[in-house]
Amino acid sequence: MDSSTNSKLKPFVDKEEAQEKPGRERGGWITLPFIAGSMLGLGLAVNGTTSNLLVYLLKEYNVESIDAAQIANIARGSLNLVPVAGAVLADSYLGSFPVILAGAVINLLAFVLFTLTAAVPSLRPPHCTSPSTVGCQHGSPGQLVMLYAAIFLLAIGTGGTRFNIATMGADQFVSTREQDTFFNWYFVFLYGSFIVGDTAIVYIQDGVSWAVGFGVCLAASTFSLAMVLLGARYYRMPATKGSPYTDLARVVVAAVRKANIQVDTNGGVHYNVGDGVVVDSTSDGAPSKSLRFLNRAAMITSASDNFGGASCPNAWRLCTVQQVEDLKSLLGVFPLWSSGIMVSVSIGVMIGMIILQALVMDRSLGPHFNIPAGAISVCSLVAFIVATPVLDRAVFPLWHRITSTPASPLQRVGLGHVVNVVGLVAAALVERRRLGSMRAHPGVPMSVLWLMLPLSIVGAEEALHFPGNMAFYYLEFPKTLRSLATAMAPLLIAMGFYLSTVFMDVVRWVTVWLPGNIDQGRLDNVYWTLAVAATLNFGYFLVCVWRYKYHNRGTGVAM
Repeated sequence: MDSSTNSKLKPFVDKEEAQEKPGRERGGWITLPFIAGSMLGLGLAVNGTTSNLLVYLLKEYNVESIDAAQIANIARGSLNLVPVAGAVLADSYLGSFPVILAGAVINLLAFVLFTLTAAVPSLRPPHCTSPSTVGCQHGSPGQLVMLYAAIFLLAIGTGGTRFNIATMGADQFVSTREQDTFFNWYFVFLYGSFIVGDTAIVYIQDGVSWAVGFGVCLAASTFSLAMVLLGARYYRMPATKGSPYTDLARVVVAAVRKANIQVDTNGGVHYNVGDGVVVDSTSDGAPSKSLRFLNRAAMITSASDNFGGASCPNAWRLCTVQQVEDLKSLLGVFPLWSSGIMVSVSIGVMIGMIILQALVMDRSLGPHFNIPAGAISVCSLVAFIVATPVLDRAVFPLWHRITSTPASPLQRVGLGHVVNVVGLVAAALVERRRLGSMRAHPGVPMSVLWLMLPLSIVGAEEALHFPGNMAFYYLEFPKTLRSLATAMAPLLIAMGFYLSTVFMDVVRWVTVWLPGNIDQGRLDNVYWTLAVAATLNFGYFLVCVWRYKYHNRGTGVAM
């Protein structure tokens, strides 16, 4: 993440917000080992399981290949959608630590179920030598209930932990500089744990046994829970201040209730700033002119809205200017946010399909080792980790010297859109070569190492796109919605994985490109279609940037 941009981010917690027990210093770098240990344990367990879930469904539950890819994508989407609910819960009522603790316990229960499904033969259908064929027996309702319960608990547990850990970690520091350093470490530990999960865990599951692999995940999640508990005495835990989402709802209700009131545009309107302060429409403290309908929520329109009476104004009829502006900032971000969905859809399709490609390619690495198909996606994680320091230390400083301005978050996101199109083109070309090689040399599959090219480009794209989005949301979101800002990037990923299943269903319905056996299909045409759609989406992104008005003008960011 660009340090020049991070240094401008608002602190997560002000000094007066820190609730510390007398006589004990809380927060600071002493908390990092506990937070990092918790992240590493959960990261390798969760990512190792989700990366190999498609293969588990194919080999142990005899699910048809495209269906397995769609189920795996829905699971990945849930693992990125549920953290939004966890963020809302932490922001509004409980704080980060209790939500993280509950999530860690639920993750532990999830891996107990996963281990049972792998260790107890009666919880799986009989093994089939030719998976996904008509003659193979599929899982019974009871067996599938156990499997889907494990996936459900994994999604709920991850919703409480993955991104609330980022918020709690930042809460341990007061200065923006220290928070910036923490976020750099956060991404290092997060993607480092993903790499371990995608390699070591996947290899154990494929090469040793599924029961041992899930057992290691169970041990890792137990370690993660222990680290959360051991660090509790050192954490700074800011008190919550009620639900900011209730304030947003009040703005909508108040504006609707005053929808029929005529607004005097000649300075005759007064607005509630809060604490008994009133300004007119010509003052600096008046609401902005964008989304003017919402300004009615802060407009004083009757005696019941005034401050002179004995009772306080109705909060569902009269809001403050700041509450109105907070909702405007949230609504203003959504068009730009929506432009990232197509990027996530393309990544979701590519990750699922590349695992199916790897299963029919030559995965040998020397005479005695085969690369597990579920581990091939580690290439994108490695590319992300390699690309991040290169961008931070070489590309962005060069950009600064050439343009005399630092690369803004939206500029990085825009460059990520371009790299995403390049990755889809590379995936299409590799698949076209694979199909040609298969037909020219039957029985001699192409090396799986060819898949490293599109996956590496995807990793570089993610290093631009997702940290840039996260920095942008922090800059533009109200401070009361800091956990929601953290969850906006994973929400993009969730929408992408969900919609990727819809996209594949549509492709299967209107074309013959995705049969059960991809060797008989035209996956390259799927990638070409996505490349065209991603190019059009980049145009939509540029329009959104052109129309967007920054709420945080003091940051100096621009496209």
